Amino acid sequence: MIKFNHIEYNCAMELTIEIIGGKWKPLIIWYLAEKTMRFCELKRSMPHITQKMFTQQLKALEKSGLIKRVVYTEKSPKVEYSLTDVGKSLLPILSTLCEWGVNYTRSVESSDKVEAKIGL
Repeated sequence: MIKFNHIEYNCAMELTIEIIGGKWKPLIIWYLAEKTMRFCELKRSMPHITQKMFTQQLKALEKSGLIKRVVYTEKSPKVEYSLTDVGKSLLPILSTLCEWGVNYTRSVESSDKVEAKIGL
C-alpha cells in the first residue's frame, strides 16, 4: 500500500496510472519532448482532443509537476508549455512503450497473415 497526497493506492502501478494514465497525458508529454510549445501549437498536434479535455489534462500534468506553464504578459499574451526534469524522466519509458506498440502491430499482422494462409 502506498500513500501519496492523502490517498492510499494498492500498488505503485495504480499511483503511476493516476499520474500519467489516460489517452492524452502520455501524448502531451511525448510532444513536449521535442520542444517547448505554445498552447495552440500543442493543441494542433492533437486534433481529436476537445478543448475542455486538453485544458484539464494540461492542468493535471502541471499540478503533478511533469510540465511547466509559463505565461508571457506581452502585448499579445502567450502561454508556453515544456517538460520539467521529472517529466523528462518519463521519456525513456514512453519510448519503450512506442517500441512495444510497433512490435505488437508487427506480430499481430504477421500472425494474421499466417492464419489467412492456413485458412483460420
